[in-house]
Amino acid sequence: MFYNTGYEVLFTGIASACFAQILKVIFYFLTHKKMNFKIFTTTGGMPSSHSAGVISLSVSVGLVEGFSSVSFAIAMGFALIVLQDAAGLRRAAGKTAATLNRLVGEIVEHTNQTKPYEVLKELLGHTPFEVFMGSLLGVVCAVWIHFTMPTLGFLSFLK
Repeated sequence: MFYNTGYEVLFTGIASACFAQILKVIFYFLTHKKMNFKIFTTTGGMPSSHSAGVISLSVSVGLVEGFSSVSFAIAMGFALIVLQDAAGLRRAAGKTAATLNRLVGEIVEHTNQTKPYEVLKELLGHTPFEVFMGSLLGVVCAVWIHFTMPTLGFLSFLK
């Protein structure tokens, strides 16, 4: 049986994170009018796939085990740490990388160095809005998978 088990919980978390990554590629295309599939494998951007995954996982645990269960409390505690990290620490690291890239670029420009340097990745974290939208996506995915997919017979071959 797939539904109301740990398989549903695991599938929900992974599926919502993947769906968020697909949405990032679509949003990039809509804003830049060109495809960039590298976005599918990167961190940062709208919506937060980390947020979508952990919130979806937590809500799915709540739907399967109950929202007053110890399992839900553990999952939600884990999710809150990930959300704080996405909007806090990783975003700060991205801003630091942007500053360092700018400073190194200015130094290279003023000293006429030809030696190449590695540009640090700047898009690491998320704005609070991106985290919120990822979380909202996670809730919607968990509820949809729990209540709608069984009626569609999706994954019924796993019985």
